[in-house]
Amino acid sequence: MAGDPWTDEENDLIVADYFAMLADELAGRPFSKAGHNRALHKRTGRGRGSIEYKHQNISAVLQWLGQPWIDGYKPALNFQGSLVEAVARWLDHRGDYLAPIQRKSAASLLEVPAGLFVGPPPTVSNEPPPKGLDHMRAVARKFDVAGRDERNRALGRAGEECALAHEKENLAAVGRPDLAERVKWVSEEEGDGAGYDIASFSQEGRSRLIEVKTTNGWERTPFHITRNELAVAEERPGEWCLLRLWNFAREPRAFQLVPPLEKHVSLIATSYEARFR
Repeated sequence: MAGDPWTDEENDLIVADYFAMLADELAGRPFSKAGHNRALHKRTGRGRGSIEYKHQNISAVLQWLGQPWIDGYKPALNFQGSLVEAVARWLDHRGDYLAPIQRKSAASLLEVPAGLFVGPPPTVSNEPPPKGLDHMRAVARKFDVAGRDERNRALGRAGEECALAHEKENLAAVGRPDLAERVKWVSEEEGDGAGYDIASFSQEGRSRLIEVKTTNGWERTPFHITRNELAVAEERPGEWCLLRLWNFAREPRAFQLVPPLEKHVSLIATSYEARFR
Protein backbone atom coordinates (compact mmCIF):
# COMPACT_ATOMS: atom_id res chain seq x y z
CA MET A 1 0.00 0.00 0.00
CA ALA A 2 2.91 2.37 0.66
CA GLY A 3 3.37 4.63 -2.36
CA ASP A 4 -0.03 3.73 -3.83
CA PRO A 5 -2.42 6.61 -4.56
CA TRP A 6 -4.96 7.20 -1.80
CA THR A 7 -8.44 5.91 -2.59
CA ASP A 8 -11.57 8.05 -2.40
CA GLU A 9 -12.58 6.22 0.78
CA GLU A 10 -9.20 6.92 2.40
CA ASN A 11 -9.34 10.57 1.33
CA ASP A 12 -12.83 10.94 2.80
CA LEU A 13 -11.62 9.47 6.09
CA ILE A 14 -8.63 11.76 6.44
CA VAL A 15 -10.57 14.86 5.37
CA ALA A 16 -13.22 14.18 8.02
CA ASP A 17 -10.46 13.60 10.57
CA TYR A 18 -8.77 16.88 9.61
CA PHE A 19 -11.95 18.93 10.00
CA ALA A 20 -12.59 17.32 13.39
CA MET A 21 -9.15 18.49 14.58
CA LEU A 22 -9.63 21.93 13.03
CA ALA A 23 -12.96 22.35 14.84
CA ASP A 24 -11.25 21.50 18.14
CA GLU A 25 -8.39 23.92 17.47
CA LEU A 26 -10.68 26.83 16.53
CA ALA A 27 -12.82 26.18 19.60
CA GLY A 28 -9.77 26.04 21.88
CA ARG A 29 -10.34 22.39 22.79
CA PRO A 30 -7.27 20.17 23.36
CA PHE A 31 -6.64 17.31 20.93
CA SER A 32 -3.83 14.92 20.08
CA LYS A 33 -2.46 14.96 16.54
CA ALA A 34 -0.53 11.76 17.31
CA GLY A 35 -3.73 10.09 18.53
CA HIS A 36 -5.57 11.04 15.34
CA ASN A 37 -2.64 9.76 13.30
CA ARG A 38 -2.68 6.39 15.09
CA ALA A 39 -6.43 6.03 14.59
CA LEU A 40 -6.09 6.73 10.86
CA HIS A 41 -3.23 4.23 10.60
CA LYS A 42 -5.46 1.52 12.05
CA ARG A 43 -8.26 2.33 9.58
CA THR A 44 -6.16 2.81 6.44
CA GLY A 45 -2.85 1.00 7.02
CA ARG A 46 -1.02 4.14 5.89
CA GLY A 47 2.24 5.13 7.58
CA ARG A 48 2.62 7.97 10.06
CA GLY A 49 4.60 10.14 7.62
CA SER A 50 2.15 9.58 4.79
CA ILE A 51 -0.80 10.57 7.00
CA GLU A 52 0.97 13.67 8.28
CA TYR A 53 1.87 14.78 4.75
CA LYS A 54 -1.72 14.25 3.63
CA HIS A 55 -2.85 16.52 6.47
CA GLN A 56 -0.45 19.14 5.10
CA ASN A 57 -2.03 18.67 1.67
CA ILE A 58 -5.45 19.41 3.15
CA SER A 59 -4.00 22.57 4.71
CA ALA A 60 -2.93 23.63 1.20
CA VAL A 61 -6.46 23.15 -0.15
CA LEU A 62 -7.92 25.23 2.71
CA GLN A 63 -5.24 27.85 2.12
CA TRP A 64 -6.41 28.22 -1.48
CA LEU A 65 -10.02 28.47 -0.28
CA GLY A 66 -9.12 31.34 2.01
CA GLN A 67 -9.76 29.35 5.18
CA PRO A 68 -7.83 28.82 8.43
CA TRP A 69 -5.93 25.55 8.65
CA ILE A 70 -4.48 23.53 11.51
CA ASP A 71 -1.48 25.16 13.13
CA GLY A 72 1.57 22.96 12.64
CA TYR A 73 0.38 21.32 9.41
CA LYS A 74 2.23 23.58 6.99
CA PRO A 75 0.48 23.63 3.56
CA ALA A 76 2.10 21.23 1.07
CA LEU A 77 0.97 21.73 -2.54
CA ASN A 78 2.10 18.50 -4.20
CA PHE A 79 -1.07 16.39 -3.99
CA GLN A 80 -3.62 14.38 -5.96
CA GLY A 81 -6.56 16.20 -7.51
CA SER A 82 -8.74 13.54 -5.87
CA LEU A 83 -7.92 15.05 -2.47
CA VAL A 84 -9.36 18.40 -3.57
CA GLU A 85 -12.49 16.57 -4.66
CA ALA A 86 -12.71 14.91 -1.22
CA VAL A 87 -12.55 18.32 0.49
CA ALA A 88 -15.24 19.56 -1.90
CA ARG A 89 -17.42 16.56 -1.04
CA TRP A 90 -17.05 17.26 2.68
CA LEU A 91 -17.96 20.92 2.21
CA ASP A 92 -20.85 20.05 -0.11
CA HIS A 93 -22.52 18.14 2.72
CA ARG A 94 -21.92 20.99 5.17
CA GLY A 95 -22.96 24.07 3.28
CA ASP A 96 -22.97 26.26 6.38
CA TYR A 97 -19.38 25.45 7.39
CA LEU A 98 -17.44 28.21 5.64
CA ALA A 99 -19.40 31.31 6.70
CA PRO A 100 -19.31 30.71 10.49
CA ILE A 101 -15.55 30.15 10.39
CA GLN A 102 -15.13 33.48 8.62
CA ARG A 103 -17.37 35.31 11.11
CA LYS A 104 -15.61 33.79 14.14
CA SER A 105 -12.16 34.60 12.80
CA ALA A 106 -13.04 38.21 11.97
CA ALA A 107 -14.83 38.83 15.24
CA SER A 108 -11.81 37.63 17.21
CA LEU A 109 -9.61 40.25 15.52
CA LEU A 110 -11.69 43.40 15.83
CA GLU A 111 -8.93 44.69 18.10
CA VAL A 112 -6.30 46.12 15.80
CA PRO A 113 -3.16 43.94 15.63
CA ALA A 114 0.04 45.81 16.48
CA GLY A 115 2.93 46.09 14.03
CA LEU A 116 1.33 45.06 10.73
CA PHE A 117 3.99 43.52 8.49
CA VAL A 118 3.84 44.87 4.92
CA GLY A 119 5.94 42.85 2.49
CA PRO A 120 6.32 42.45 -1.28
CA PRO A 121 3.39 41.24 -3.41
CA PRO A 122 3.31 37.76 -4.98
CA THR A 123 5.23 37.39 -8.22
CA VAL A 124 5.59 34.80 -10.96
CA SER A 125 8.87 33.72 -9.38
CA ASN A 126 7.13 32.48 -6.22
CA GLU A 127 4.06 31.07 -7.93
CA PRO A 128 3.12 27.58 -6.68
CA PRO A 129 3.73 24.54 -8.88
CA PRO A 130 0.99 23.91 -11.45
CA LYS A 131 0.06 20.41 -10.29
CA GLY A 132 -3.40 20.45 -8.76
CA LEU A 133 -3.95 24.20 -9.23
CA ASP A 134 -6.65 23.71 -11.87
CA HIS A 135 -8.60 21.56 -9.39
CA MET A 136 -8.10 24.14 -6.68
CA ARG A 137 -9.22 27.02 -8.87
CA ALA A 138 -12.36 25.08 -9.73
CA VAL A 139 -13.14 24.52 -6.05
CA ALA A 140 -12.41 28.18 -5.27
CA ARG A 141 -14.90 29.22 -7.95
CA LYS A 142 -17.48 26.74 -6.74
CA PHE A 143 -17.33 28.01 -3.17
CA ASP A 144 -16.98 31.66 -4.28
CA VAL A 145 -13.93 32.49 -2.21
CA ALA A 146 -13.71 36.12 -3.32
CA GLY A 147 -17.45 36.64 -2.93
CA ARG A 148 -17.48 35.28 0.63
CA ASP A 149 -14.75 37.67 1.74
CA GLU A 150 -16.48 40.58 0.00
CA ARG A 151 -19.79 39.86 1.75
CA ASN A 152 -18.18 39.37 5.16
CA ARG A 153 -18.66 42.83 6.59
CA ALA A 154 -17.03 42.03 9.94
CA LEU A 155 -13.86 40.79 8.24
CA GLY A 156 -13.73 43.80 5.91
CA ARG A 157 -14.28 46.28 8.71
CA ALA A 158 -11.62 44.65 10.89
CA GLY A 159 -9.12 44.85 8.02
CA GLU A 160 -9.87 48.53 7.40
CA GLU A 161 -9.50 49.28 11.12
CA CYS A 162 -6.11 47.55 11.10
CA ALA A 163 -4.99 49.53 8.02
CA LEU A 164 -6.19 52.80 9.57
CA ALA A 165 -4.12 52.22 12.73
CA HIS A 166 -1.13 51.20 10.60
CA GLU A 167 -1.25 54.45 8.62
CA LYS A 168 -1.51 56.61 11.73
CA GLU A 169 1.31 54.74 13.48
CA ASN A 170 3.61 55.07 10.46
CA LEU A 171 3.05 58.80 10.13
CA ALA A 172 3.59 59.36 13.84
CA ALA A 173 6.77 57.27 13.70
CA VAL A 174 8.30 59.48 10.96
CA GLY A 175 7.55 62.67 12.90
CA ARG A 176 4.28 63.63 11.23
CA PRO A 177 1.68 63.45 14.02
CA ASP A 178 -0.04 66.41 12.32
CA LEU A 179 -0.78 64.21 9.30
CA ALA A 180 -1.65 61.19 11.46
CA GLU A 181 -4.45 63.19 13.05
CA ARG A 182 -5.91 63.94 9.59
CA VAL A 183 -6.06 60.33 8.36
CA LYS A 184 -9.71 59.62 7.57
CA TRP A 185 -11.68 56.36 7.53
CA VAL A 186 -13.74 57.31 4.49
CA SER A 187 -15.79 54.12 4.11
CA GLU A 188 -16.84 54.29 7.77
CA GLU A 189 -17.67 58.00 7.79
CA GLU A 190 -19.07 58.48 4.29
CA GLY A 191 -19.94 55.00 2.96
CA ASP A 192 -18.44 52.79 0.26
CA GLY A 193 -18.92 54.98 -2.80
CA ALA A 194 -15.62 56.86 -2.83
CA GLY A 195 -13.58 54.11 -4.53
CA TYR A 196 -11.21 53.84 -1.55
CA ASP A 197 -11.52 53.16 2.19
CA ILE A 198 -8.89 55.38 3.82
CA ALA A 199 -7.59 58.85 2.97
CA SER A 200 -4.04 59.13 4.26
CA PHE A 201 -0.77 60.86 3.42
CA SER A 202 2.85 60.18 2.58
CA GLN A 203 5.34 61.60 5.06
CA GLU A 204 5.85 64.52 2.62
CA GLY A 205 2.13 65.27 2.81
CA ARG A 206 1.04 63.85 -0.56
CA SER A 207 -2.41 62.27 -0.73
CA ARG A 208 -2.72 58.46 -0.33
CA LEU A 209 -6.07 56.88 -1.20
CA ILE A 210 -6.09 53.34 0.18
CA GLU A 211 -8.50 50.57 -0.80
CA VAL A 212 -8.27 47.69 1.71
CA LYS A 213 -8.95 44.05 0.75
CA THR A 214 -8.85 41.47 3.56
CA THR A 215 -8.89 37.68 3.66
CA ASN A 216 -8.24 34.96 6.23
CA GLY A 217 -6.48 32.91 3.57
CA TRP A 218 -3.09 33.13 1.91
CA GLU A 219 -1.64 35.94 -0.16
CA ARG A 220 -2.94 34.56 -3.47
CA THR A 221 -6.58 34.23 -2.38
CA PRO A 222 -8.66 36.01 -5.06
CA PHE A 223 -10.58 39.15 -4.16
CA HIS A 224 -13.32 41.36 -5.64
CA ILE A 225 -12.77 44.88 -6.87
CA THR A 226 -15.55 47.18 -8.06
CA ARG A 227 -15.80 49.17 -11.26
CA ASN A 228 -15.76 52.37 -9.18
CA GLU A 229 -12.57 51.36 -7.38
CA LEU A 230 -10.89 50.63 -10.71
CA ALA A 231 -12.09 53.96 -12.09
CA VAL A 232 -10.51 55.89 -9.20
CA ALA A 233 -7.31 53.87 -9.60
CA GLU A 234 -7.17 54.88 -13.26
CA GLU A 235 -8.10 58.53 -12.63
CA ARG A 236 -5.70 59.06 -9.71
CA PRO A 237 -2.90 56.51 -10.17
CA GLY A 238 -0.36 58.57 -8.27
CA GLU A 239 -2.52 58.63 -5.13
CA TRP A 240 -4.53 55.38 -5.15
CA CYS A 241 -3.19 52.05 -3.90
CA LEU A 242 -4.60 48.69 -2.82
CA LEU A 243 -3.54 47.32 0.56
CA ARG A 244 -4.03 43.54 0.56
CA LEU A 245 -4.30 41.99 4.05
CA TRP A 246 -4.02 38.20 4.27
CA ASN A 247 -3.70 35.47 6.93
CA PHE A 248 -5.82 37.84 9.01
CA ALA A 249 -7.27 35.22 11.36
CA ARG A 250 -3.84 34.17 12.68
CA GLU A 251 -0.97 36.56 11.95
CA PRO A 252 -1.95 39.45 9.65
CA ARG A 253 0.36 40.20 6.74
CA ALA A 254 -0.04 42.72 3.94
CA PHE A 255 1.33 43.92 0.64
CA GLN A 256 0.56 46.93 -1.53
CA LEU A 257 -0.43 47.11 -5.21
CA VAL A 258 -0.32 50.33 -7.23
CA PRO A 259 -1.90 51.08 -10.63
CA PRO A 260 -2.03 49.74 -13.21
CA LEU A 261 -3.41 46.70 -11.40
CA GLU A 262 -3.13 44.60 -14.57
CA LYS A 263 0.63 44.45 -13.89
CA HIS A 264 -0.08 42.40 -10.77
CA VAL A 265 -3.40 40.57 -11.23
CA SER A 266 -5.75 39.23 -13.88
CA LEU A 267 -9.06 41.09 -13.82
CA ILE A 268 -11.92 38.69 -14.60
CA ALA A 269 -15.51 39.83 -15.08
CA THR A 270 -17.72 37.80 -12.71
CA SER A 271 -21.04 39.60 -13.16
CA TYR A 272 -22.75 41.92 -15.63
CA GLU A 273 -25.35 44.67 -15.33
CA ALA A 274 -28.42 43.69 -17.35
CA ARG A 275 -30.37 46.58 -18.87
CA PHE A 276 -33.61 46.31 -20.82
CA ARG A 277 -33.42 47.14 -24.50
